[in-house]
This record gives sequence, structure tokens and C-alpha cells, in this order.
Amino acid sequence: MSRLDLFINRMVSQRACLNHAAVLTRDLRGPVFELGLGNGRTYHHMCEILPARDIYVFERAVASHPDSTPPDDRVFLGDVFETLPAALKQFGATARLIHADLGGHSAEKNDVFARKISPLIAPLLAPGGLMVSSDRMYFDELTEIDLPPEAVPGRCFIYRR
Repeated sequence: MSRLDLFINRMVSQRACLNHAAVLTRDLRGPVFELGLGNGRTYHHMCEILPARDIYVFERAVASHPDSTPPDDRVFLGDVFETLPAALKQFGATARLIHADLGGHSAEKNDVFARKISPLIAPLLAPGGLMVSSDRMYFDELTEIDLPPEAVPGRCFIYRR
């Protein structure tokens, strides 16, 4: 499969899974976390599908498109291995939705990273909360759920507390 097709499948799956997660968590309270801002496309999409929700972004350095840049008071700046524990102290297990697109271009490195970051993500989710990820994650206390029909299997994953 071409790199273009892989990218398209990832984008289609992210949108489908985020839309699905927004519906499934519509009755939950609590913040939404975006792990990795990048250009800000998924953050911008979440602002549209989750209006009036507090969306916090975790990023090393903000370099997003101006239309997709969160307010400074909604950004946890720095290494996620430090900022996620800080968020747990601040918010506890209250996140209704967490989205992560933190991987790079190496499947092996992405898998190693996912194994390290999973234990820091799970404690942030509220009961019934969802975690949407572009990489397979490793949770003992979360359950993988079915993808919406328009998502491409293996290009996105959804987990529920």
C-alpha cells in the first residue's frame, strides 16, 4: 500500500473514531485531552464536534496552524512523561475522551512508545471514558471496543474504561 493510501486511511479512521467517541461520551462530564498537537487538525476537528468542552493539549512545542492553536491556558507544554502525571494530579480520573496521535514513522518505535505511555494515560480516564489512538495501546484496565464501520481496521483503536 502506498504511503499516500496509508495516510488517507489514518485520517479517515481518526475522523470516524473521534466522531464515534464524541457520540459515545456525549453524556459524560470532564475534560478532553489531545496528546500531540502537530498541525492541529484533530484538535480543530474536536473543537467542532465537542463544542463547549474543555480540550487540553499535551505537546512538546506548539507549532500548529494559527486556526488550530489552543489558548495558552489549555496547553500542557513539555514531555508527556512529565505532563501526564501533572495532569493526573490536577484533574484526577475525569477525562471523558483522550486522543493520541504520538507515533512516528517507525512501527517498532511506536510500539515501544505505546507500551511506555499506556500506564500514564489509563489513570486519567473517567469511568465510561474513551481513549482513541492511532497506535495499538497496552492497557490492563481498559477494554478495546469495536471501530465504527467507516474506520479502517488497524489504523485507529478505541479503548473504554
